[in-house]
Parts: sequence; structure tokens; C-alpha cells
Amino acid sequence: MRFEPVTAVRAYERIVDQIEQAVLSGRLSPGERLPSERELMVQFGVSRSTVREALRVLQAGEVIRSRAGDPRGPEVLGASPATLQKSMHRLARAEHLGLGELLQFRMLLEGSAYLLAAKFRTDEHLAEMQAAADAMASERDYHEFSRADVAFHDAVARATRNPLIVVCGEVVRGVVLDLIEDKLAHAEDRRALMSASLRHHTEVLHAVRAGDGELASRLARHALHDYYADYLPPQERPRLDPLLG
Repeated sequence: MRFEPVTAVRAYERIVDQIEQAVLSGRLSPGERLPSERELMVQFGVSRSTVREALRVLQAGEVIRSRAGDPRGPEVLGASPATLQKSMHRLARAEHLGLGELLQFRMLLEGSAYLLAAKFRTDEHLAEMQAAADAMASERDYHEFSRADVAFHDAVARATRNPLIVVCGEVVRGVVLDLIEDKLAHAEDRRALMSASLRHHTEVLHAVRAGDGELASRLARHALHDYYADYLPPQERPRLDPLLG
């Protein structure tokens, strides 16, 4: 067995870690200002270039915002869905994650989303879902049909009233579609795929409207499996089976 060489942790990474932890723990609140570069140099015992590299990394990660010439120091930013979305998108596109893992997570996530949506949806949420389903029913162009499909799923996610589900759903759905977009675009049975998808959305909307979260969740998981499982290599398909119960 061989081990890979290790690299020493750079000083700026230690600074980034400490400031991120201070933000996550609430010791630094959104809108507060970090000390000046000179004060940070003293507190951390490092050079100006090290402090500036740490601030550059923190700003790139949208932890702080720094304006040139501002004497008050960098401003601490609050966590936002956009920041989470970027991080999730990078993770979902990591080379070690395959389509099987992504589909498994999407089945788990969307099954839970429908379960919650059936409980917490409002008349406005139901109207949004119905409008998206109606658009799917009247659309013959595949790309426009897909946009209405996305709008339906977005409405379901919003009905959960959980922003994490909204962000995660957008990211995972987008990456899955990107990975198999070419296969879908050239599918010979595209019209059949559209018809099957519309039937599923009609059924699951009925379950959500009736407040039957268990049924809606089960329908969602089975529909995702039926729609995407054939795009997986045969040896990877069993990883989806536990979610079909």
C-alpha cells in the first residue's frame, strides 16, 4: 500500500477556517465588519500578503464583501440560497459522484418534498402546480414542455416551505438532466415520454391536493425510477430499489 504525500496547511487557510467558524457560530453576525488588514496581521501573526490571500478566498466564497478604499474593513455576509446553490452545484458535479448516486438522492429528496408539500401547500401553491400541469398538457414542443415540468417541481419545492429543499432540488435536477440531456433530446419515443410524464404529474397533483403525502411521495419516487433507471448501467440500478417501497 502506498500513501500520497501530504502538504502543509497554509497560514491563509487557517485564517479562513477561523473566520468561517466565527460566522457559522454567530460570533460574527451579518453586517459586522472585520478588523483592518493591519489589525488582522497582528492578531494572526502573519504577513499582509497572507491576510490578503485569506480575504480573497473569503470574498470568493461570499463570506465577506470588501470594497476598495473602504476604511471600515470587510463586511460579513449572511448565508444565502445562492451561496448554497453554488456549493451544492460543485459537489453534485464532482467526478466521484455518478448518475446512480444523483438519481438516488433525487428520489429521496423529491419523495420527501411531496410528502411535505401535501401537508403544507396553500391554495396559491396548488394553483401554481395546476398552471404548470396545464402548460404541460397544452405543449407539443419538448423544450417548452420541459420548462413547464421544471415549473411544476419548483412549485412543489416551494410548497414545502423549506429553502434547502428548493436549492437542493434545483441543483440535483439540473445536473441529472445535463448528464442525460443528449439521450433525452434524441429519444425516439419522446412523445411517449411526455405523455407518461403528464400522467404522473396529474396523479401526483391529485394526491397533493387531497393531502395524501404518502401516496404523492411514492408516486414521485416510482416515476423518477421509471423515467431514468434505463439510463443507468444494469449493475447500478439496484441502488434505487430500496426507495421503491
